Amino acid sequence: MNRCYVLYTFMAEELVPLITSPVHSTALFSRAISNTSISIIGVGVTEAGLSGPTSQSLIHLAAILKKIATLLSNNSLTCPNPNGKVCVVNTDNVPGNGSVICKYLLEIAKSDDSVTSFEDFLRNRVTFHNTMVDRITSQRDGSGGMVPRCEPVPSKALVIEDLDADLPATFSSQELKSKYGVVVRAQSGQLDGDIALKLRVANGTHTAVAHVMALSSLLMTDALAKEKGDEKATTLMSYLDSYFLDQILVAASDQFGKKETESVYEDWRKRLCHPKFGLSTFFITQNGAAKGGIRIGPTIRDLIQSNETVAVTTAFAIAAILRFLTPAKPSRNAKNSIYRGWLDGHDRESVVVPSGSSDGETAVYADGLRYNLAEGWYEFRGSCNCGNKTRPICELLGAFGTTKQPIEYLAPIKAYLSKEDGGNLGDIIEEGGESANNFCICVATLYARMVAGDGILAILKELLGKDGSGFSADCKSLVDGISPTQLDGQVPLHYRQGAVPEGSNLLETSVGTKPEHIASIVNAEVGSVMAIDLHTHLLPPSHGALCSWGIDEILTYHYLIAEYFITAPAEVTPEQFYVMNKQDQADVIWKALFIERSPISEACRGVITTLVAFGLSKEVEARDLEGIRRFYIQFRDKGLSGTEEFSRMVYKLAGVKYAVMTNVPFDANEAAHWRPKRKEYPDQFRSALRVDPLLAGDRKTIETTLRASGYDVTIEGARQYLRDWCDTMKPDYMMASTPHNFVLRDGSKGNLADVDKRGVNKEAMKHPFAFADVISPDVTCASSCDGEGDTVASIIDENSDFLSEVLMKVCEERDLPLALKIGAHRGINAKLRQAGDGVVAFADGNALARLCSRFSKVRFLATFLSVNNQHEACVLASKFRNLHIYGCWWYCNVPSLIEGITTMRVEMLGTSFTAQHSDARVLDQLVYKWAHSRAVIASVLAREYTKMVVAGWSPRRSEVRRDIVRLFGGSYEEFMKKSLS
Repeated sequence: MNRCYVLYTFMAEELVPLITSPVHSTALFSRAISNTSISIIGVGVTEAGLSGPTSQSLIHLAAILKKIATLLSNNSLTCPNPNGKVCVVNTDNVPGNGSVICKYLLEIAKSDDSVTSFEDFLRNRVTFHNTMVDRITSQRDGSGGMVPRCEPVPSKALVIEDLDADLPATFSSQELKSKYGVVVRAQSGQLDGDIALKLRVANGTHTAVAHVMALSSLLMTDALAKEKGDEKATTLMSYLDSYFLDQILVAASDQFGKKETESVYEDWRKRLCHPKFGLSTFFITQNGAAKGGIRIGPTIRDLIQSNETVAVTTAFAIAAILRFLTPAKPSRNAKNSIYRGWLDGHDRESVVVPSGSSDGETAVYADGLRYNLAEGWYEFRGSCNCGNKTRPICELLGAFGTTKQPIEYLAPIKAYLSKEDGGNLGDIIEEGGESANNFCICVATLYARMVAGDGILAILKELLGKDGSGFSADCKSLVDGISPTQLDGQVPLHYRQGAVPEGSNLLETSVGTKPEHIASIVNAEVGSVMAIDLHTHLLPPSHGALCSWGIDEILTYHYLIAEYFITAPAEVTPEQFYVMNKQDQADVIWKALFIERSPISEACRGVITTLVAFGLSKEVEARDLEGIRRFYIQFRDKGLSGTEEFSRMVYKLAGVKYAVMTNVPFDANEAAHWRPKRKEYPDQFRSALRVDPLLAGDRKTIETTLRASGYDVTIEGARQYLRDWCDTMKPDYMMASTPHNFVLRDGSKGNLADVDKRGVNKEAMKHPFAFADVISPDVTCASSCDGEGDTVASIIDENSDFLSEVLMKVCEERDLPLALKIGAHRGINAKLRQAGDGVVAFADGNALARLCSRFSKVRFLATFLSVNNQHEACVLASKFRNLHIYGCWWYCNVPSLIEGITTMRVEMLGTSFTAQHSDARVLDQLVYKWAHSRAVIASVLAREYTKMVVAGWSPRRSEVRRDIVRLFGGSYEEFMKKSLS
């Protein structure tokens, strides 16, 4: 048996060169049968030798087997194997190699009449075993290829399929397995599993890392042996570990068993990190296009078909292969199909024509292919014809010439992934499911960054820097832009972290000229910008019951109450509705607006968008309100910590950096959360000091508040009260409003005795504040108003002490802006309470103009409720540097009006306004209000940028990002910092 095993190892190494002539064949055969028995014939026939029956290796093997047949027939030679069959064992990795050898030898036998029984001999007395070999050590330096490098013995150095127990029993011994890694598979399909696991695990991770290392000028994979002391090795091994654990293991466990799959990687990892193991990284990259499909493709296929997550690591591996296959300059029909690429850290243009200055450092790595690290170039052979013109994938990628945005690379990447000699995922790509599409776009994003020069290792470190979560993240986390079919503003555009980080060279690349490409970039940037919500009615979790959240709060929001009463039965009165508890109210509205009617209005659609974003699609589909409530209960049961957890989730989903609250010091319920000790709350909440009573002239409220707080009942006392609350709340700005039918009388000079109250609705103080005009026969315009010819009164008396001596004084002292919302008509149907407010069709914009003119050192934030005032607001914003227009408020916060208002503002103001605020009262509403608004605003901006490009100005991506940041809060922050002194 020992002689048989020696014969096998010897022949595996030397058979091909020795049998190149009859003399060599005779010498080898004499050595092989020097004894009187034969068990094993070991051969090392590679893919080239298995090309057909004319292969010299197979012809010589046939000659040897003929001689053995003759000797066996005349009893000069015996075969002691269990079934008396000579076993031919090949040491190469061609799938089904034993079957292939048998097939071609039978063809040889049929064409050879010299030995009539040879075909029968091959069929009945010889077994051609299918095998798998996993010994891939390279040569020692300076050995001329004669001395291999060392490595630990693989656990499966040689796997032999022996379905009929033809091998000697010793081959199944534990000794051969432990010492030499010889494994015998006796069941059908086991060898296929071994081969599949080797391809996926060892070969797949080898391919995934080799292209990255080669591009990074790491020449040998033994660099990975420095895993514990070298940042590059640590990063690369973390990448491979994640690729195995999160992708290969998940995809292979059901098919091959988790334990078996883990053992294969454990064995392979030890070898890969052994200092004496290692291959040339450039050598491994050969035929990379096909290897991507053979070694990585099966994992991708299984993950998608089993609805498992396709992670960023897998997309990165494919992107790295394509980056390696990208020539430095466009070329067609390259000589010998050899193209020149550029290494990371080198300029693409400089390596197109090598300088020759470092020619002594040019090395050959395989089949005439070269690289030069000093000059930053390497050569590779083109393959995998793709596209309508069937050009090699490298030519399609190289045709772009310069860096493009990810969306432009999508077509050739899909073409590569679809080809049989490429990604071999044609059916998966053609089907076009969400997972497959996300994978393709993720590959395009990473590839674009690699080509732009971000650095392939730098990108890996960036992903690893997120506690490794970037490796295992779903490909959708790096989807840049969305499908052109979603660019009409109808699909909610939820926030997601940007796929192109700050500092990426991709930001300095043009957004292109095609409308669909521009739209994709704009959607990506709008979807990833953190919004500043500069006006809401939210309060933090620390404020207890004042923090409004949950399904019942959403359903009983005043928008939906008003919509409900449009069609409510006549016998259901507002009074009856409002005596119900909150849950009963929510049940009534759910039934009326979601069950008995389609939830097609913007307010109803917003509820659906929010719930789906929370992962409640099944409950929504089932119309299961109680199931939805159970989702919220899991947070409520945790008390304050649950509310805080829910708040963080909402802010993250909405992509809101911070929201400015509405804080009312005159409300005792809220004041209790500020004094005597201010409650702490997250930075995601910012305060705004609401001072409605000062303009409303609510004498009773002001006097009561000042006395109760120990202040003088004077104008100075009111100022000091306001200053002290500024110290407590540290507001971003002041807020003021009056009811629509109120006018301040002039003449109050330092005390509150002459202040009168007219029509002040205390309930209205809790609403979004508003200034408006109203036609009223008993109200006249103040004599100081510049309103000649006005037929209606201004609701602001610019000479009022409350305005000029209290509010404006403190605003100037503290350099705080005053925020105004203009145009609400309070209580047009008072029975509906908060749901009964309306809109003033034409509010008095002149009052705002006079305020900006008179108090030029005070900054004003303003928005109008009526669509009729939007053009006037734009004009005013273009005339006063202390005025900032923001948002589409209340009745204007519907897609059709957001689109028109935003378009007009961009055309008139550029980016010097804030596109939106949520005005949310319920925490949950941040999700839908921003998702809906982002979609519409992105659609508008895509058209406006396209018009700019057509005019002749092509923006870089960084410029588009800068603009969008401004529109989503950056302009507001710039305005807040503006000095008017």
